[in-house]
Amino acid sequence: MVSGPDVLSPSLPKPKSALSWLRPKSHFNHAKGEVFLFIGLGLALALGTTVGVAWAAGFGDVLHRLGHPQPLWIGLALAGQVVAYFGYMLAYREVARVERGPELGLMKLAAVVFTGFGVFVAHGGFSADVVALRGTGISRREARVRVMGLGALEYVLLAPAACASAIIILAHGSGTPNLGLTLPWAICVPLGFVAAFWALRYHRKFSRASGWRGALGHALDAVAVVRNLLCAPFKHGSAFVGMGLYWIGEIFSLSAALHAFGSPRPAIAALIIGYATGYALTRRTLPLAGAGVVEALLPFSLVWVGAGLAPAVLAVFVYRIFNLWLPLVPAVVGMRALRHEHEENEALPELPKAA
Repeated sequence: MVSGPDVLSPSLPKPKSALSWLRPKSHFNHAKGEVFLFIGLGLALALGTTVGVAWAAGFGDVLHRLGHPQPLWIGLALAGQVVAYFGYMLAYREVARVERGPELGLMKLAAVVFTGFGVFVAHGGFSADVVALRGTGISRREARVRVMGLGALEYVLLAPAACASAIIILAHGSGTPNLGLTLPWAICVPLGFVAAFWALRYHRKFSRASGWRGALGHALDAVAVVRNLLCAPFKHGSAFVGMGLYWIGEIFSLSAALHAFGSPRPAIAALIIGYATGYALTRRTLPLAGAGVVEALLPFSLVWVGAGLAPAVLAVFVYRIFNLWLPLVPAVVGMRALRHEHEENEALPELPKAA
């Protein structure tokens, strides 16, 4: 039986504890009103930032392009998000079950994935993943390692794609994007991969340590999850296929949204660099699903790789509607389902210990 506070408690706190609403809560024991508060906060941050960037682009140009969209490309942007969510579910399933981990049914899998991308998750979606995986009966440490492994899997595919794109741009001598964007991806990613896999030999030693060594051990355990997936390609290869589909769907969705508002078309390699730079941290890592942060960084990243700022603002706006706000309904439903499951687990009687 898994212990811990509810994913979502049924009542609001007393007025005297109102200031505690924004205090970190490790297992999402937020009242319903607090969930709506976080949604409202995320919406305010996203809209406020979008208006600010639109002001920088020029309201006249933005409104003109907004009045003349290409609906086909907007539909394709939505289709890209469908592919992205499907791919993430595939990857998530394999990370959960590798090395005799829990098997997640389709409904539980969908609930966990959508909830983790919800704007109401104040600490970032990975903290929701820890709660959900603990509900399957595994230890907190194992749940954390698998969640960190999921994050490592995200970068194991995105970072090499950005690195290869940077090398292609450098080889062609293109000035867009500039060296400040391409060189870090071209140099740091290979060095990071070499260092991570070299350090894997020490991960068991660090895992038993405390302090910074223990934290490093957790990170290396996450890399070990990816290694375990690689070592069983026929059994767990869909983890890489799924995460690949996720990134392809995401980048295609953003590209289609740019087309919808008549943006100059960045080269594919440049678009990958712009996307990866705009997501220095992935949206499942960021608090409130990156509301405000993504709207601030991603338009300018697209400008750096050749897009116009006015269409970039609108493209990111449409892209975020499809990857953040439309999935909000299934995310809330998923969160309620996880809370209900947790309550059922809490109601189960403890089994007597064997003598």
